[in-house]
Amino acid sequence: MTTEVRVPALGESVTEATIATWFKKPGDRVEIDEMLCELETDKVTVEVPSPAAGVLAEIVAAEGETVAPDALLAQIDEAGTAAAPAKAKAEEAKPAEKSEGQDKMTGKSVDVMVPSLGESVTEATVATWFKKPGDSVEMDEMLCELETDKVSVEVPSPAAGVLAEILAEEGATVDAKAKLAVITEGGEGKATTPASAAQETVLENAGPEETRPRSDVEDAPSAKKAMAEKGVSRDQVQGSGRDGRVMKEDVAKASSAPAPAAKAPAAPRSADDADREERVKMTRLRQTIARRLKDAQNTAAMLTTYNEADMSGIMQLRNEYKDAFEKKHKVKLGFMSFFVKACCHALKEVPEVNAEIDGTDIVYKNFVHMGVAVGTPTGLVVPVVRDADQKSFAEIEKEIGALGLKGRDGKLSMAEMQGGTFTISNGGVYGSLMSSPILNPPQSGILGMHKIQERPMVVGGEIVIRPMMYLALSYDHRVVDGKGAVTFLVRVKEALEDPRRLLMDL
Repeated sequence: MTTEVRVPALGESVTEATIATWFKKPGDRVEIDEMLCELETDKVTVEVPSPAAGVLAEIVAAEGETVAPDALLAQIDEAGTAAAPAKAKAEEAKPAEKSEGQDKMTGKSVDVMVPSLGESVTEATVATWFKKPGDSVEMDEMLCELETDKVSVEVPSPAAGVLAEILAEEGATVDAKAKLAVITEGGEGKATTPASAAQETVLENAGPEETRPRSDVEDAPSAKKAMAEKGVSRDQVQGSGRDGRVMKEDVAKASSAPAPAAKAPAAPRSADDADREERVKMTRLRQTIARRLKDAQNTAAMLTTYNEADMSGIMQLRNEYKDAFEKKHKVKLGFMSFFVKACCHALKEVPEVNAEIDGTDIVYKNFVHMGVAVGTPTGLVVPVVRDADQKSFAEIEKEIGALGLKGRDGKLSMAEMQGGTFTISNGGVYGSLMSSPILNPPQSGILGMHKIQERPMVVGGEIVIRPMMYLALSYDHRVVDGKGAVTFLVRVKEALEDPRRLLMDL
């Protein structure tokens, strides 16, 4: 059955529109409500959705044509077989020829599905496609990257062939069982040349406020005409259409904007400031970080208590044993293992800091899953060292190193970031001297480490120079009383200043 695509209602007093862009061509598969083309009127830009699923059999009104309301734009074959134009039919009658770079779509179709996202994660956002339709792909080659509330997930190709179709574009939200794309197995597609790869890199690095012009994007015909009439150059216009395409209303805005005053220094205007701003959509990870941290402030009765530790004992111990430790365990002896051990030791004495509230219950954990906050290019993540209270110094150092590397590379799994009972955050690596860390819900405590700085201290009635670190414990006062919080931090301080206490369980 054939379905007609007609000009939709254009609004009162609007009598005609111009075909600005066709997003599909004859023979392309279309889904119901998928955008087919874009129309321009004197007032607005109108997108025309597909009224049915099938194949775009024929385009009646080409780009640049002027059409009246309810005019016929195209025909859709719902049976799935395009009514090819006469020229196309003539081409089909010729012996099969393939121009350079044209795809050979052979073999069976393979669906590219959303991979496992982890427990409790029901949706993701398509962040970046590394390939485009028609490109050749290899088995396990990365096709795209998804963002969930907690991690980024790369999607490998399930087969070798050609990327025939992308079903979920960048920015689309997909559920855990969605189909992302279709691959034609065994097909031959166009390979990405070094030149085109470089061009793609430039586009990726272009800022959101840049127009990012592409060689295959044409400005709307009405916009070209308006620019010629008003004497406006292409560089003066910020395109608002698809892929930076300039529309008629963009030219009107550019031509009506006041010209900057020559040689007249003036106070910055809001319009000028807007031109120098950069607006970037928050990633799903950043949105989740923002929501969870604000929830922590709104829900917990959060307080912070402070102390300081003389780090000379640990530094002396490290200097004495670091070479032997690395030679035996194949990992460097850092400060983090001492802090993890000290916190595990203190949590045994003050178990409420390792607990959490569940409704009207307090859940005490008889184990320590230690969260270690790690800064990454996409935001702060907290991988978990499981059963840290049962691990040796070497095991803790190795695991923290591996988790930190995964975090920086965006390779952490959901399982590696769930179930923490207490968290350590090390702002000292960035030079922080003092801060109040914020809780990581539903945990009831977080320890903030800071910069080691030499300061004059009074020891035995004499002023001496010691390497000191400020410690901060933020805690949920609903679960932890002031006495418990102070006791916990004192025990951590004692263990750090005299590491032998850890061996003696004191």
